[in-house]
Amino acid sequence: MPIDPQNALLTVQSGLAQLSTLIVSYSLSAVGAVILLVIGYIVAGLAERSIYAGLGHIHGFDETLRHFFSQVVRYAILGLVVIMVLGQFGVQTASIIAAIGAAGLAIGLALQGTLQNIAAGIMLLALRPFRIGEYVEVGAISGTVEEIGLFATTLRTVEGVYVLAPNSTLWNQPVRNFTRNGVRRGDITLGIGSWNDIDFAQKTMLGVAAADRRVRRQPAPIAFVATIGDSTVAITLRYWTAAADFFATQIDLTKSVKQAFDAEGLSVPAPAPKAPQADASATRQ
Repeated sequence: MPIDPQNALLTVQSGLAQLSTLIVSYSLSAVGAVILLVIGYIVAGLAERSIYAGLGHIHGFDETLRHFFSQVVRYAILGLVVIMVLGQFGVQTASIIAAIGAAGLAIGLALQGTLQNIAAGIMLLALRPFRIGEYVEVGAISGTVEEIGLFATTLRTVEGVYVLAPNSTLWNQPVRNFTRNGVRRGDITLGIGSWNDIDFAQKTMLGVAAADRRVRRQPAPIAFVATIGDSTVAITLRYWTAAADFFATQIDLTKSVKQAFDAEGLSVPAPAPKAPQADASATRQ
């Protein structure tokens, strides 16, 4: 069947017209997409810096949280811009948002424990039950806080051991902060023979405490009888000192009290000798 040249020409012209229309349409869409990307990138950067600077004006607001919230705002704006750009090319943004929501739900279920740590990290950074440099005890974990992150907290024990604790573990248990109040109470108990002068022993203890400049005058240190045994009397020296000086003060005062008792003739009774154990082989015989 012969091809009509006129119909073929009309078909080609129609195709070229549609192609030119598509090129113009997509060119405008591409230009609009580029403009949206540039503007969105600039706006995201400005919003990030504004949020970061604004949170910096809040007294005591953590640096990690400032970075986190400013980054969240930045990427939220960039994500919105990407969706708008896809809409420029005729993509159904509603289906994209639904897909993102479904993917977010799946990721959230898969990373449930990680998200719990992030939420706990935000609460720890916001409420500040402990800060870097403070000595804390949380359940079986104790040590000096070295770093508080969004996922985990780093501590150093008194033995110098490195501990990485998930934030959800620290958030879900009571926190004992030994540094926060700035002062700590120390008790030193020493036993003396019941034949010694108890009042003199208490006075000797208080004299040792008064000679140490690290012991606070208010509340004033006290000495009292803790327990009474058959031949011994346990006397306790109770004092307050700065939290940073607690361990050193306790070590030094314990030594000084013992030396003062020795110098004043206050005897510390020796433990009663253990009864000799019968020979097991002899018992069997």
